[in-house]
Amino acid sequence: MPIQRGEIYFVNLNPVKGREQAGLRPVLVLSNDTINQSPLVVTVVIGTKGANVTRDYSTNVRVPSTESGLPTETVFLGFQVRSIDPSRFGSSPAGSLSDAYMKKIEDAVRACLDL
Repeated sequence: MPIQRGEIYFVNLNPVKGREQAGLRPVLVLSNDTINQSPLVVTVVIGTKGANVTRDYSTNVRVPSTESGLPTETVFLGFQVRSIDPSRFGSSPAGSLSDAYMKKIEDAVRACLDL
């Protein structure tokens, strides 16, 4: 099954360095489907449990579990964009986001990258 934009997967991000998000994390596929279906890397926004983020910033998007399909509320960190090899992904997504939430993510990433 091909990886598609807007899908959420649990991916092991190790090894990492410094302040990079580590371990098994939810990641939201941000790259377009043409890239996702080619033998390149997939660009993602990394998420963390909502309980871990006590203050909301314009660079983050808080997504309720009812919206994402994930077991808990997740905060996607617009400043934690990473390109990873498709071999890190499992066989099926753990959830997905609607167009409305994808727009919020895109806005957060644009703000972080000054686009």
